[in-house]
Amino acid sequence: MKQFRFEYQNSESFAEKLSDFQKECDSANIKTKLFQIYSEVLEADVIREVCDVIEQFFPDTPYMGCSTSGNIIDCQLSGNITVVCTVFELPTTQFRIFQYDLSKEPVEKITERIVEETEENPWVKAIEMFFTIPEGSTTRFCDGLKNVREDIQIFGGVACSDDITSDDSCVFSKGAGFSEHSILILFYGGEAFHVDSINVTGWKPLGRKFHVTKSDGSILQELDGIPAYDVYRKYLNIKNDENFFYNTLEFPLFYEHNDTTILRTPVASNADGSITMTSDIDIGSVVRISYGDPGTIVESIKADSQKISDFGPDLLHIFSCAARRTFWTSKEPTYEIGPFKEISPSSGFFSHGEFLRTNGNLNQHNVTLVIAAMREGEKKASAEAKGSPAADSLSKVPLVSRLATFISVTSLELEEMNRKLEFANEKLKMAAIIDGLTGLYNRKEIQSRIEQALLEVGQEKFSLVMLDIDNFKQVNDTYGHQEGDSVIVGLANILQNERTERRRNVSSGRWGGEEFMMLLQGTEASSAAYIADLIRQCFANTDFPAVRPQTVSLGVTQAKEDDTLDTLCTRVDMALYKAKKSGKNRVVVI
Repeated sequence: MKQFRFEYQNSESFAEKLSDFQKECDSANIKTKLFQIYSEVLEADVIREVCDVIEQFFPDTPYMGCSTSGNIIDCQLSGNITVVCTVFELPTTQFRIFQYDLSKEPVEKITERIVEETEENPWVKAIEMFFTIPEGSTTRFCDGLKNVREDIQIFGGVACSDDITSDDSCVFSKGAGFSEHSILILFYGGEAFHVDSINVTGWKPLGRKFHVTKSDGSILQELDGIPAYDVYRKYLNIKNDENFFYNTLEFPLFYEHNDTTILRTPVASNADGSITMTSDIDIGSVVRISYGDPGTIVESIKADSQKISDFGPDLLHIFSCAARRTFWTSKEPTYEIGPFKEISPSSGFFSHGEFLRTNGNLNQHNVTLVIAAMREGEKKASAEAKGSPAADSLSKVPLVSRLATFISVTSLELEEMNRKLEFANEKLKMAAIIDGLTGLYNRKEIQSRIEQALLEVGQEKFSLVMLDIDNFKQVNDTYGHQEGDSVIVGLANILQNERTERRRNVSSGRWGGEEFMMLLQGTEASSAAYIADLIRQCFANTDFPAVRPQTVSLGVTQAKEDDTLDTLCTRVDMALYKAKKSGKNRVVVI
């Protein structure tokens, strides 16, 4: 694979360049070619002029392109309109272009068609996408491509304009023409075609975690129960005005999604305090505000550029978020991608969002650098990746970066302290309601639950089961209190299992000594008696190594609408007394 690059100034000079290039192609017998056009100019007439010149000299050669926030050639900023011609050298290499109109077809239908095309074309190894700025979330589109064959890599960028706050964008291709609301899909593949892709962020989480407590698709409504915008207002003093998008570019939300770190910038803030995002963020997600750290970015680039160098690519396609261009205002816009320059020729653009498939899931990123490396045939010798030319200048970490690290670390420490405090409070709470020996509820808690059930007895019936270990005093006198405790715990374990199996309906507690009480909600006396007899049988068959087999007596009663706590407990106690008096190891219902 080879690339030939042209900067478009006007149709006359461009025609001269293509005329010379046509002669080169004819003399070298170059047949398989693809033109890709990157344009900061969005006027349809200008773009059509470029395409008309290409058609004049290469009428059978496909072309495609999109609007950008800046064009990249060999890791440097290029002209306003840049045309790249990729020449495929091996006869086995194939490519196909598809353009889908989002105004005419639902996203689900488009993704279904893309999946079908990959199934019908087993040679496909990579999908490159140019996407006009969508009106809503891209989540449905990403989810719709989950069924694309696992070995196919997917990458691309969202078209935009030189005004990153604008929604203006376009894509265009041979045959389908100019569009402000379409998706361009380019299939690459073939027997000897190879591709690898990476994404780089370098942004670090800043400060505390927030939980998404309310959202509706791509509308992020609440974080920790407060309007999402209030987080940006409180912690960054960003106003809810027309500059909100621009002011939040350096502080995207950082979270894990599909086992991948995602940066997500807000598109707009809304009057109700909600924030519009480019993709859905599910309720329950944990997010943080993040901050671009120059040192981390440089180190990430250094490591990942070596990975790309080891791949030995013929060429690179680069999709860098326009926000990253803004971030490096104190340096060249392409400063950070310098290490890739010596690896292979490259082309690409500054985008409104970036796409990359990772772990089988296609994700849309923001403030991210996506690089696709491609080659035909076996790996060729490639130059070693060099570090950023100004990496040494970053050895002295800026004060703001140190402050960001300080805030992040102290926030993590505070979160850890809060976690431990919550755990300690939970233990104290449990200690107040749990019996220390058995792990069941204590008498105060089980009594409170019975009182609460009585308030609703007209709406939901319930029954009580009272249990008492038979001849327990003899166990303590004969075997000692330690063995007596093991018998109590043995019965408690049976009740605990019962409570686990019927978690919603059963509450079990230690009433005192060797007595226990069970509250069975939604249960009539006959069903409660059946459960009680199962417990009786289970306990009678429980093996206590140091103690002979034990038995338990049980009383059962169903609550009535006119019951009080005293009348109900007196009745179940009377049922238990009758079970004891009638021979023990039995169940009596009153």
